[in-house]
Amino acid sequence: MKNRKASLPLLFSVVFMDMVGFGFIIPLIPDYIRTFGGTPALAGLLMASYAFGQFFAAPVVGKLSDRFGRKPLFLFSIGGTFLSLLLLGAARSLPLIFASRILDGLTGGNITVAQSYIVDITDDKNRAKGFGVIGMAFGFGFIIGPLFGGLLATFGLSTPAFVAAGIAAVNLMLILFVLPESLSAERRKEIAKNPRRALSIKLLLETLSRKGTGTVLRMSVIYSFSFTLFESMFALFAAEALGVGPSQRGWLLAYVGILVALVQGGGVGILARRFDERKLAVVAITVAAASLALYSLAPSVPALMIALVPLSLGSGVASTMLRTLLTKSVPREESGGTLGIAASMDSLNRILAPLVGGLLLAWIGPRAPGLLAAVLAGLTAWVGWQKLVSEDCLAMNAAAGACSESI
Repeated sequence: MKNRKASLPLLFSVVFMDMVGFGFIIPLIPDYIRTFGGTPALAGLLMASYAFGQFFAAPVVGKLSDRFGRKPLFLFSIGGTFLSLLLLGAARSLPLIFASRILDGLTGGNITVAQSYIVDITDDKNRAKGFGVIGMAFGFGFIIGPLFGGLLATFGLSTPAFVAAGIAAVNLMLILFVLPESLSAERRKEIAKNPRRALSIKLLLETLSRKGTGTVLRMSVIYSFSFTLFESMFALFAAEALGVGPSQRGWLLAYVGILVALVQGGGVGILARRFDERKLAVVAITVAAASLALYSLAPSVPALMIALVPLSLGSGVASTMLRTLLTKSVPREESGGTLGIAASMDSLNRILAPLVGGLLLAWIGPRAPGLLAAVLAGLTAWVGWQKLVSEDCLAMNAAAGACSESI
């Protein structure tokens, strides 16, 4: 267990650097489109192309990591990121730009593998803390990446991509030579004897219908859509409803990210040790739902900043607890595949939510997406109170009938 605990800081470093490199590119997407003669509408399509690739890749990568180990799939995923960034830096046309983002999406899944790694090196008592640490790495990397990406772009549009590729190369070396494999050979042999089926609508429906697992997955999908709707429409809401400028919008997003990362890094572990994890998740979602309503109705920037505090805290706890409960609802050998399904649904939400939000903004107004997000988060909380909290337990292994005492 000592070596496993020592792996957590290294895993934090791997995820942090990966998200910093990913974040380098996000603020530059409009510049890539403009530089190569595309229309502004293509910017959304370019962002969606990455999520489209991940929609197919995440469950496959997660399942393969269950069978062959976390380390090989880490190398595959971040190796794909490295190649896609080299292609992005060298690209001199829009088709190559799109190809680089699709390649990154299709080989993506490193967050799914990282979450599966957490399942391997933690037990029921400290898993929420482990997920919180990864969430903090994800959040801080995503905050720092865009800030430095904009600075590096002053040296040329290709510079951030090549620097990000260098970070990916360092990550590959860390994984190859330092990060230990977390999935034992014995467990891989057991999984190989009973390989899971390929992702399909039937398998998804079966997962959704499984007691415990299905409830948490449904909650994760609906809540993910609501929060993605908030994230994707935040800049437009701030600009259209409150007249906030570009630099101020960036700082507001960083403000949200820092609050979420701090909660996931420290607060979640403390709360999970003191409270029932199911109730904690539902209370957090309820707080997030109420805060989304306040955010969408905010009449000024100070009011917006006040509303963002409980929203950030509720979201930080909710997202971590939903992932924790999801992994506890299935046998350990199925954790990668189940997390992959959840990641695939998240990717689908990243495609659909901006489209729905854009239509609502155009047809009704800038406050409509936030209000819909509040309603959907409230629906998620209602499902949680009705189904999750009322269930006696989430089956850790349906065949054995075992249940986690902490849930």
